[in-house]
Amino acid sequence: ADKMKTREDVKIINQGLEDEMEVSGYRPCLWKLVLVGVGAVCSGGLLLLLLYWLPEWGVKGTCTHTSLSDAHTLLLRTKDEFRQWFRVRVHRMLAPGRKPFEDLDVKPRGQLPNGDFGHQVCSVPDEQLPQEQQVWIQYFTHHSFRYYWNDAIQNFEFYQGLEDMKVSCAHIHSEHSHGLTKALQDYRRLFFGENEIAVKVPSLFKLLIKEVLNPFYVFQLFSVVLWSIEDYYYYATAIVFMSVISIATSLYTIRKQYVMLHDMVASHSVVRVSVCRGDKDTEQAMSTELVPGDVIAIPANGMVMPCDAVLFQGTCVVNESMLTGESVPVTKTSLPSSGDEAARRYSMEEHKRHTLFCGTHVIQTRFYTGELVKAVVIRTGFSTEKGQLVRSILYPKPTDFRLYRDAYLFLLCLVGVAGIGFIYTIVLSIMNKVPPKTIIIESLDIITITVPPALPAAMTAGIVYAQRRLKRVGIFCISPQRINMCGQLNLVCFDKTGTLTEDGLDLWGIHRAEHGSFVAPEPGPVEERLVKSTFMACMATCHSLTKIEGELSGDPLDLKMFAATCWVLEEPTEEETALHNPLMPTVVRPPRRAVTGDSQSQSQVQNTKISELNSCEMGIVRQFPFSSVLQRMSVVVRRLGDKHMEAFLKGAPEVVAGLCKPNSVPQSFTETLESYTRQGFRVIALAHRQLESKLSWHKVQTLSSRDLIETDMEFLGLIVMQNKIKQETAGVLTELRRANIRTLMVTGDNILTAISVARDCGMIRPHENVIVADAAPPRDSCPPCITWRYVENLAQTARDDQIIKQILDKEWYNNGAQILVEDEMYHFALNGRAFAVITEHFPQLIQKLALRATVFARMAPDQKTQLVEILQGIDYIVGMCGDGANDCGALKRAHSGISLSELEASVASPFTSSTSNISCVPNLIREGRAALITSFCVFKFMALYSIIQYISVILLYWILSNLGDFQFLFIDLVIILIIAFTMSLNPAWKDLVRQRPPSSLISGPLLCSVLTQILTCLAFQVLTFYLVQQQSWYETWTPQSDVCNVSRASSFSDRHNGTTSHDHKNIRNYENTSLFYVSSFQYLAVAIVFAKGKPFRQPSYKNWPFMLSCVSLYSFLLFIMLYPISAIDNFLEIVCVPHDWRVTLVIIIAVNAIVSFMLEILIVDIILWRLVFRGSQGANGPRESSSGDTPQVANDSWGALFLSRLFCQRNKPPKVLYRHLALELQEDADWPPKPSTVTYAAEAQPHISATL
Repeated sequence: ADKMKTREDVKIINQGLEDEMEVSGYRPCLWKLVLVGVGAVCSGGLLLLLLYWLPEWGVKGTCTHTSLSDAHTLLLRTKDEFRQWFRVRVHRMLAPGRKPFEDLDVKPRGQLPNGDFGHQVCSVPDEQLPQEQQVWIQYFTHHSFRYYWNDAIQNFEFYQGLEDMKVSCAHIHSEHSHGLTKALQDYRRLFFGENEIAVKVPSLFKLLIKEVLNPFYVFQLFSVVLWSIEDYYYYATAIVFMSVISIATSLYTIRKQYVMLHDMVASHSVVRVSVCRGDKDTEQAMSTELVPGDVIAIPANGMVMPCDAVLFQGTCVVNESMLTGESVPVTKTSLPSSGDEAARRYSMEEHKRHTLFCGTHVIQTRFYTGELVKAVVIRTGFSTEKGQLVRSILYPKPTDFRLYRDAYLFLLCLVGVAGIGFIYTIVLSIMNKVPPKTIIIESLDIITITVPPALPAAMTAGIVYAQRRLKRVGIFCISPQRINMCGQLNLVCFDKTGTLTEDGLDLWGIHRAEHGSFVAPEPGPVEERLVKSTFMACMATCHSLTKIEGELSGDPLDLKMFAATCWVLEEPTEEETALHNPLMPTVVRPPRRAVTGDSQSQSQVQNTKISELNSCEMGIVRQFPFSSVLQRMSVVVRRLGDKHMEAFLKGAPEVVAGLCKPNSVPQSFTETLESYTRQGFRVIALAHRQLESKLSWHKVQTLSSRDLIETDMEFLGLIVMQNKIKQETAGVLTELRRANIRTLMVTGDNILTAISVARDCGMIRPHENVIVADAAPPRDSCPPCITWRYVENLAQTARDDQIIKQILDKEWYNNGAQILVEDEMYHFALNGRAFAVITEHFPQLIQKLALRATVFARMAPDQKTQLVEILQGIDYIVGMCGDGANDCGALKRAHSGISLSELEASVASPFTSSTSNISCVPNLIREGRAALITSFCVFKFMALYSIIQYISVILLYWILSNLGDFQFLFIDLVIILIIAFTMSLNPAWKDLVRQRPPSSLISGPLLCSVLTQILTCLAFQVLTFYLVQQQSWYETWTPQSDVCNVSRASSFSDRHNGTTSHDHKNIRNYENTSLFYVSSFQYLAVAIVFAKGKPFRQPSYKNWPFMLSCVSLYSFLLFIMLYPISAIDNFLEIVCVPHDWRVTLVIIIAVNAIVSFMLEILIVDIILWRLVFRGSQGANGPRESSSGDTPQVANDSWGALFLSRLFCQRNKPPKVLYRHLALELQEDADWPPKPSTVTYAAEAQPHISATL
């Protein structure tokens, strides 16, 4: 019953959102607090540290469960894959109401308190408010958001802004366009707080405490105390020195990041704004005082927006590069005030063309005579779009990467090994009657040896070096942890325009329509007879261009289209406005010579009737901006002197044709459009409509819906734009394909244009089929259905199979080595409408389509994000590359988002490339693979280092000996640190290979590699330990021992053994000296074995710091072993041994190195990687053997079959979902769907229909 009650008290907050969390309430428990206090004292504070590291233990260990309404402490747990725990305190404040949007008849004499985000209680003085209106409200703060208690739902809720009222667009105009009273503004500020994105820079002391309480540094502190007790002062001092440097470097880096973020946010966070009180009254106020519902006036010279606000009066030109990385200014228009559009609920995403976002720069405003450009504040502070971006930087999600999880598991395994040594040491010491103090110290010492203290720093070295190399090639990173993730990418989505193709579009020609049929194509509107044509007028007016500092600015397509007309765009003066209506419109007119003709004389030009010029001059009265959802834009214009107005429409051809009168659309429209799109042209359709004369300026401005204008249009024709593919595109895509990395195109362009570009750039090869999935939503009694249509391609038209064979030979052979070809050579292509229908009505098909779909056309920004999530849902590691304009959501959602932007750091994505082409993608993958392999190499090396040292100490404990203080110092500082940090310097390999690095430390090859090296080192150390005791000269070493007299090398050494100093720790002995030499060379051997180059990194011999370190250490160790020097021997606490035994040690060391090298090459690289665990899985699933396999490939296949059965590998099902789907589809005889078939949602099976 208690458990059921507990589950009932667990509530969900932010339900359905990305940061959805479970919340449960607790209150302090006295007896638990007493027990924890006693435990903390007994454990020396370790219990408090444990409760600090594990918040759920801390809450449950000191509190009892209670209802949320009575809770003093809350325990939060995220519902994502990370399942993080957070502990928060519940605070209380006194307010005149329970909700921010209540209408209170309260008029306080002074400003209300702002509320408190901290520990103090926020209250309203009694003299300001009636006593009966004051209520206590519970709230808590988490990640800069405040959540308030709601009695109605018995849960906490977060107030985001004016959207919480679920207001319609019309309601914003009628109820929220007059602003707030001062009292109501103060009341709302209690709930929403100050309008600022406050990035507090923590003090160095706070950062230091947080950094020092890290489990790693606590373990180091424990180790230092233990070593100090053992009188290992030198090594303890060295570790303290390294830790101080590491902590100082970390503090400097973290604080620098906080300062940079603070400066970036604070530069424009506090400004003076004009706040409207009523219809006419305005007052100056600080932007920090703004709350949702306030009305602000946008100045004519622009401003940096301090909040998110919706424009309800006037228009603005805004630069949103801070949010999107796109430098093209965007025109924002006022929110619809009546009609169907106005009745819809306001949504910031849906109505972003009317919303001014925080942090964006308003460049210009367009206003009505005598009126202001006004906007209603929607969100403030961290709730704004900019605030949420800052939150994502301040509170990033953990990197979902198996390497780090496996590293912790591996460390736990090392702790388990240390536990065995701990017990071994205690038992052995008790048997030898060692004093209890020594037993405790030496037992704990085993733990400090097994867990390497330098592991975290060494693990991050590869990432740091990769980040520096990326910066040198113009790739900037704001999330270094994602560099390793880039090494695992197996699918990359590309935007088309500006990414695969050039930013700019060239006008290839126009194809006008007259009287319901097309005329001959023309190179452009250059003929004089077209100057006064409706087609030319549409090109000159239907755009969103504006002049900024005398230069035209806007969308590149609009710029090219307008430039082709040679018309002039002017920002009219007040005097010119009188010729139109009170609106100050943008005016376009043709150049005078285009109207009068170049052949006329000067006098004829002067006598030209002004009416002839006026008939061509047009004022743009209203603009309906381009919508990526509607795929069109339109304008309402008036010719100078005309009484009626005209509408011009521009957009996607299939959309525009559907809005035109059927008799005005040529019958050959579909064939003509396909002929252009198949060639890769971008086609824009134009349309025109003459509006009724009774439609006045006022009615145009108050039109409820653009649908009233965009209907019954006359089809004018097509504009054919040429979007050239960037030179680097084809080569990069070929490189990715050969590396077995899938590539997709996600674009807002026409599907046939996208398919053509995909073929031209090599994303779809000529011999491969393309299946278009055209889905239709349910209509009347017809269920939703998918029509499968095959696009013509080389495989259908080429009758000679030799052509395809030549293509295959050219594409799939490289340096004589054949790459296996998949039997199923087909790709799916679908547009945004089909994508929406399939995800809603055919959920069982969407993953199958995602497995083989290559082209996604007419995709809205949110659909791009949804696609990335679907691909991740079938276990792809997804990269996204775009220009940042409409890809922000997808760039952030992908495992690795790459924005092509000139900005050094963009909040749009983790990676930003200053190179304006996709060559950055393979560079990033190469560096990611190199960094990932480096992390594996360093981790394996550090693990072997601890195990080798552990073996040495365990063997020496058998004779009650140990390694000396300076031996530890030499190994850990001179050998390990130098090798660990120089072996990370290998640059990335120049080529991308099909084989991908492993994503897990807990994998067959890596475990085999580590285990074989451990067994090898163990065998040779045990052999050395045993052999030295079997030597004829062996005796228990004493200061008087002098076995070097029989050595031929005695002349090279002073008789330092004659010292009379007492070795109370039994460090100086023959076993110690022999194991020290052998283990020292083992560190170097495994470092060289693990420091692999190809196929992911450059060979180690090109890493000169690493090679210099290895050669120097090898030379030094060989020299002091063969030719001992008294001073060095005394320093390292080693003893003189006969020359013959030194030669024997050299042989043992050499054989050890050879065995280690051969085992790594033969067992791991050849047998396991190439045969058993080889990357036989393609990006779309397993590859089948081809009849043209070379003998080597065939032999490898037989060997793989034998060894995989030996390892029981083939019987295991695929671990990733996309491979499992691929196997299922290979066995499905009905997949892919046959040409001209239809799949209905009700039956979910393809049925034959009429041939398309």
